[in-house]
Amino acid sequence: MREDFQGTPIFNQVILSMESEARSFLLERAATRPIAAGELIYLEGQTLSHAVFPHHGIVSMVAELGNGKIVEKVSIGNEGMIGFSHLLGGHDAVGKTIVQIPGYASFIALQDLDEAITRFRSVQEAVLVYARALIVQLMEAVKCNSRHSAEQRISLWLLRAHDRMGGEGFPLTQEALSELLGLRRATVSEVCSALSNAGLIAHSRGSMNVIDHDGLRGRVCECYGRITAANARGATRPPARLVCR
Repeated sequence: MREDFQGTPIFNQVILSMESEARSFLLERAATRPIAAGELIYLEGQTLSHAVFPHHGIVSMVAELGNGKIVEKVSIGNEGMIGFSHLLGGHDAVGKTIVQIPGYASFIALQDLDEAITRFRSVQEAVLVYARALIVQLMEAVKCNSRHSAEQRISLWLLRAHDRMGGEGFPLTQEALSELLGLRRATVSEVCSALSNAGLIAHSRGSMNVIDHDGLRGRVCECYGRITAANARGATRPPARLVCR
């Protein structure tokens, strides 16, 4: 069912990077609705039915380990989309996909997306630019997880979340962060306390906020700059905000 989101700001950079006619075509067919923390978008291996374009909030694609724990493969915010494997000829979700930070997103049926790709060159360009940026993110994640410190990895996740949320604070527990990054809870607590004592972040039970963006960037690894640059290549055409029809 399509929900009435008249007047809702459109922040998703994949959609915003399309020409206006293509953008209107997709938004007229989209179901734009809230996404709640913990909401399951797809199970791994589940048949894809919709592409999901977050405007606000963050979705994590996770791997379930044999011991019952999970670890994040990749996170997706307003720079991207869920369902990219469909663009490569896949029909199934390649990971369990869960909303980590609540917000709202546009759900677009894959047949509508396919029609838009056929009709509008800018749609094809937009999704391919994001696909390249996602590959950069995945490649950086491999290096980051094996070579960089816990402080650098935590700072990277928080800094990117801060960017995606438009500079706002966001609900996130240290326990959730430790699970996503595969770090000990005590390690995350120690790092967050150090960052807080340095005046870089503020954290309380169940919430995080970046207070000093530039200062935290000084603590993060080079992965942040490379991922940010890759995503920025797809965000040059449109105005910063549009409104759903």
